[in-house]
Amino acid sequence: MSDLHSPPAHLLEIDGRMLRTLLAVLETGSVTAAAERLGLTQSAVSHALERLREVLGDPLFVKSGRGIAATVRAEALAAPARQLLRDLEQLGRPPQFAPGDTELVLTVAANDFQRDLLLPALQRRLAAQLKSLRLIVIPSRAPTAEMLREGRCDLIVTPRPPAGSDILQRRLLSDRYVCFFDSRVRTAPAVLADYLAARHVTVAYEDGRRLEFDEVLQARGLARVLGVIVPNFAGIAAFLRGTDMLASLPSLMRLGPLADFASAPLPLRVPELSMYAVWHRRRHDDPAHAWLRAQLEEVANGITGAAQA
Repeated sequence: MSDLHSPPAHLLEIDGRMLRTLLAVLETGSVTAAAERLGLTQSAVSHALERLREVLGDPLFVKSGRGIAATVRAEALAAPARQLLRDLEQLGRPPQFAPGDTELVLTVAANDFQRDLLLPALQRRLAAQLKSLRLIVIPSRAPTAEMLREGRCDLIVTPRPPAGSDILQRRLLSDRYVCFFDSRVRTAPAVLADYLAARHVTVAYEDGRRLEFDEVLQARGLARVLGVIVPNFAGIAAFLRGTDMLASLPSLMRLGPLADFASAPLPLRVPELSMYAVWHRRRHDDPAHAWLRAQLEEVANGITGAAQA
């Protein structure tokens, strides 16, 4: 069944070159002059006109004395042809983006550490520049490429970016693990043996995934006493306060929920923790998304600067 709103199939054969030729002949009143304007041969202009005549079923131009005259149909086509060419030019231009005119609904997937570290500052930065903003934050858990492919979020902020040829990423910042403790109760562990013998608070997410730090220790055959396991970083402070337990966490947590606790270098070497912004390739060239990523990078740079001050 044909679509009643679709143009007849033969009209879809009209292209921009044919329309430009029609307008050039209309405006110059001559095939020769039109060819010179367009930088084409006379035969190329004549061929384009002939194709257009066949599609439209109208001669378009007829002999008039020693020149040619446009038919009524050709003259009527001038305005819509100019509009179609403008529309085609607009189609070829990259989309424009002006923050002050944009109403943005943004969905970001992040677990609580990266959520609390980056997203409040990002929200304030975006809201100050956009016409309106609605920020939706969902838990990333162990983030998957499907979250981006299926459009469940616009961006993932995570230390463990999912893999995929259509998944792009950029490192926002790097951090190191340190040992947090309540200095009113205890001092920092002096050597590795003291560290391993102490009781520890750590995180194991609801899906059973543990911190990369714990996986590194396990791979090295190092065992520590886990006194408390909580499902997110937000639960650490309440269990650490007033106890002799230790918490091995990213140092940037001292800018947030662990600001009241002392910290010290770990008595062992562990890899740095990097934080990434992750997005789908289809959004890479979108000016709004590119601007959003740049804003997030600025926020991350500000946090890194504050941590080093």
